[in-house]
Amino acid sequence: MKLVSYLREETDQLAILVNGLLYNTQELHPDLPNNMGMFLMMWEEVIEIAKQTDALLKEGKHPGSATGIPVNSVQLLSPVPFPTSCRDGYAFRQHVAAARRNRKVPMIPEFDQYPIFYFTNHNAIQGPGEIVCMPDHFEKLDFELEVAIVICKAGRNITAAEADDYIGGYMIMNDMSARTLQMEEMLLNLGPAKGKDFSTVVGPMLVTADELEPLKVPAKDGHTGNNFNLKMTCKVNGIQVSEGSMADMDWTFAEIVERCAYGVNILPGDIIGSGTVGTGCFLELNGTGKLNNPDYTEQWLQPGDVVEMEVSGLGILSNTIVKEDTDFSLLALKKKA
Repeated sequence: MKLVSYLREETDQLAILVNGLLYNTQELHPDLPNNMGMFLMMWEEVIEIAKQTDALLKEGKHPGSATGIPVNSVQLLSPVPFPTSCRDGYAFRQHVAAARRNRKVPMIPEFDQYPIFYFTNHNAIQGPGEIVCMPDHFEKLDFELEVAIVICKAGRNITAAEADDYIGGYMIMNDMSARTLQMEEMLLNLGPAKGKDFSTVVGPMLVTADELEPLKVPAKDGHTGNNFNLKMTCKVNGIQVSEGSMADMDWTFAEIVERCAYGVNILPGDIIGSGTVGTGCFLELNGTGKLNNPDYTEQWLQPGDVVEMEVSGLGILSNTIVKEDTDFSLLALKKKA
């Protein structure tokens, strides 16, 4: 099942997507909530109704009073417009190893011992469309090609063996990054706050695991949980710059959820990202380029750039980079040493 949130009369409307048409949930069945937040809160009560309704739509039947709306005729929002939190993991060893190699530091052995994550700004979650950036963000502005999940039921101290039952579905995620801000503040051994807090993009839809079943693959040796062979690509202005696969995740989402839920309540509406796939950002690509050729010209995102991420089964997430009309700069406010 593919679930979409879009703007309808100044509020978020939940719909099921079938063959390019959106069907508003509450018009399909009276027990289905009309927004994603409530849908996730009521997940165990409504998911089977939604799946049965989805199956009828795929058979060409039209339950309830719903009529299809072309998906390209509405303004899409994040599938989860108001997440309760947003964490981002570090699941792809290839990306971590390449980034460390490019900095001429050895691979950190702790990567293979436990999955890690950081919290980012859940109030800066957005969907397809414009990404508005401040001047300092354009000091090495970057994308990060990822997949994300959303939690669909509350839990605590969940084991990896049971964690997949808490995953409502999968989405594309672009963890936007202002690298100069990020690198400066991380010198002080805290997380990438201002380098990451201005925009995290997810979308264009939430896809349930049953929809991806034909692409399911085993987790890597010694790991637990579902994984899927989903091809992941990113294009900037129509030129492909990144390619990878979700199958390359070393830590599964189930294992990341296990760590997230240790001694903590996870809640319906929590978003958790995979971390960047190998080759999935300019930081890594530029570092590899310069390692192989000292004259390599770095590339970073610029105003007007169009970023298109495509993941098999999860659709295409498209955003345009826009510069805010201001000269205000945090970098210019730095105190002299």
